[in-house]
Amino acid sequence: MKIILTISINALALWLAAGLISGIELESGFFKILLVAIIFGIINAVVKPIVTILSIPFIIVTFGLALVVINAAMLLITDALTRSIEVDGFGAAILGALVISVVSWAANQFVRESD
Repeated sequence: MKIILTISINALALWLAAGLISGIELESGFFKILLVAIIFGIINAVVKPIVTILSIPFIIVTFGLALVVINAAMLLITDALTRSIEVDGFGAAILGALVISVVSWAANQFVRESD
């Protein structure tokens, strides 16, 4: 059940990022958005921890701001792996990563309180 909830939150966050950021295009259709959310979730579960561990000194020096760059890189990797999302450059990826992080955090807080 937690996996389905996480994928749903990722789908919502990606959909909102595509709606708010002009440089991010997400194909319409429930299953396409769900597929992008699954790919994004797998990348965040597998690649992101490795990159984060290798970047700890840089994260410390930048007081955690490097995590935004890492999140943007995960969004760009998702863009490279699927045709259902298009991210037009690093600036759009940074803004998209910020939107996705805020939406994911807020949704997780709401879900956590309802448990």
